[in-house]
Amino acid sequence: MSAITYKKAGVDIDAANLFVKNIGKMIKSTYRSEVLTGLQGFGACFRYPARKFKDPVLVSSTDGVGTKLKVAILADRHGTVGIDLVAMNVNDVLAAGAEPLFFLDYISIGKLNPKKLTAIVRGVTAGCRDSGCALIGGETAEMPALYKPQEYDLAGFCVGVAEKSRLMSPKLVRKKDILVGLASSGLHSNGFSLVHKVFSEAEIKKMASQLLKPTRIYVKPVLALLNEFRGIHGIAHITGGAFYDKLSRIFPAGITGVVRKKSWPVPRLFKTIQDRA
Repeated sequence: MSAITYKKAGVDIDAANLFVKNIGKMIKSTYRSEVLTGLQGFGACFRYPARKFKDPVLVSSTDGVGTKLKVAILADRHGTVGIDLVAMNVNDVLAAGAEPLFFLDYISIGKLNPKKLTAIVRGVTAGCRDSGCALIGGETAEMPALYKPQEYDLAGFCVGVAEKSRLMSPKLVRKKDILVGLASSGLHSNGFSLVHKVFSEAEIKKMASQLLKPTRIYVKPVLALLNEFRGIHGIAHITGGAFYDKLSRIFPAGITGVVRKKSWPVPRLFKTIQDRA
């Protein structure tokens, strides 16, 4: 009987190391001047830009892509879910009024597939560049005991910084403030458990281009606005729970918001899902 090796158990460390080496150039394309390299190999190092702030506050977020990944797996299209992963984190950090600094990703997969993983990481790096956020570390875990060969999951972690006096707070929101909505690119990374209930797998594959539109990253335009205009009192990242949950987080006691639902066009996809449900 031949020996049972780690590779025979379904985990190929050599292939994983080669993958990490091959994506090095993509990752470096996200680096900011504060990224420190070549110091040690277990924790990523980032020089904190303390001189830019009088009273800096770190803002962090962790999130995943959710069951939108199942659409990518069904359609075998993995190039945009990395953007979703970054967006869900940096948009949360932005909602505090903070600038995202660095990002780490975690990819768990049933069987290491270099082509698929490269597509995923290409999306992560694109999202990091779009948000000005450095991808400074991560982990790729091959777990055949937990996932089928074609299955995977993504999680991310982001750290940003803001001047304490410029942090968004419900204390700043007052009556007669105006709600301004910024358009989404579609479903973003929300509502896909319902998508999988109301559409068949064949329909999902056919609609993959529409369903896999990457989550919009709002960082650069909103930071530019915050730097130019001091009259912004609160920012809500509208994700799961929609207006009812997310807007209420930025209101102080005794104040509510009025959302005029007919003030913008609702994408047809939203209505289709609503009708099916």
